Amino acid sequence: MSDGFDRAPEQTRPLRAPPSSQDKISQQNSESAMAKPQVVVAPVLMSKLSANAPEFYPSGYSSNYTESYEDGCEDYPTLSEYVQDFLNHLTEQPGSFETEIEQFAETLNGWVTTDDALQELVELIYQQATSIPNFSYMGARLCNYLSHHLTISPQSGNFRQLLLQRCRTEYEVKDQAAKGDEVTRKRFHAFVLFLGELYLNLEIKGTNGQVTRADILQVGLRELLNALFSNPMDDNLICAVKLLKLTGSVLEDAWKEKGKTDMEEIIQRIENVVLDANCSRDVKQMLLKLVELRSSNWGRVHATSTYREATPENDPNYFMNEPTFYTSDGVPFTAADPDIWMILMMRWTQRLKKLMKNFVWNQSVSENSKVKFQHISFIKQFRYGDLAEQRKARKCVTLIPN
Repeated sequence: MSDGFDRAPEQTRPLRAPPSSQDKISQQNSESAMAKPQVVVAPVLMSKLSANAPEFYPSGYSSNYTESYEDGCEDYPTLSEYVQDFLNHLTEQPGSFETEIEQFAETLNGWVTTDDALQELVELIYQQATSIPNFSYMGARLCNYLSHHLTISPQSGNFRQLLLQRCRTEYEVKDQAAKGDEVTRKRFHAFVLFLGELYLNLEIKGTNGQVTRADILQVGLRELLNALFSNPMDDNLICAVKLLKLTGSVLEDAWKEKGKTDMEEIIQRIENVVLDANCSRDVKQMLLKLVELRSSNWGRVHATSTYREATPENDPNYFMNEPTFYTSDGVPFTAADPDIWMILMMRWTQRLKKLMKNFVWNQSVSENSKVKFQHISFIKQFRYGDLAEQRKARKCVTLIPN
């Protein structure tokens, strides 16, 4: 059965030297090492391929795709496919944003010419920014760029207006989402963090050319924090911590300019959650660290004292970046865990009693041993309410061997 190609006849295949000829060559080589081997030249093959031969199609091939090109109906991607491909590209290579965003916006200006197309564009970007965690920042930057460079402005609203309307749809169900099932809460948390990125990156130009942030997003973030703290489950509280680490400094500055004390109210609510809420130990530690971060002006310190000179009074970062200590069971503990410190002191007191049975204090005791006893004595005088003293005690623990 022919497969589309003409097979070469048997007589045109390359010829091999017959056995007798090979025997003769080997005999000549043995008689004289300087004799040159004989070379057998195969006959030249004559190709029967023709430029006028019909085109070859593999079995099962459909010619509809070719006919569509012959009819001039090329298979161009749709708007959805083009935008989704670009969003996936930015997700994988975020560094290409600066070099490719201008061409992307120009293409959209020639493509997005209707209300439906603009609405579809907004939905695609929103879904990408809320379904892929690492894309929330890039999505906010993309939204800011398109809000200033897309030329279409239909009666239903421009790009920024449609985007805020889409966010409002999710915002209106915040209370139900914060107390919903795990999947619903996860989707809600992605929306919260994306809105935080929008607040930081979406620029609005005033009539005088000044650039401001969207006040409506500031109000929205405040209400979203209320919804999260009103339902103090671990994942809700973790989302609130992430949002405040992301936007806390900017929000507090904006509220202070307006004479508002919203951040003080949030911090007070955090402290109430730590005391009363039935959340995990790790989440409480995250909340306490957030309070410390805020007390250090959100880490915005231009000049800090040297390590030897640093004190809680002159260094706002004194309690930041504390090391984490672990019990023998592998449980982390910090200065905010008085129960663990009580257990620690009881263990060291017992060890001290054992040491004292076999140890006599006299002048021959080394200075290093005296220091150890001073450290143990200091831990016994540990005061739970003083963070500075807790830090000192923690340093003492690191100096005492097991």
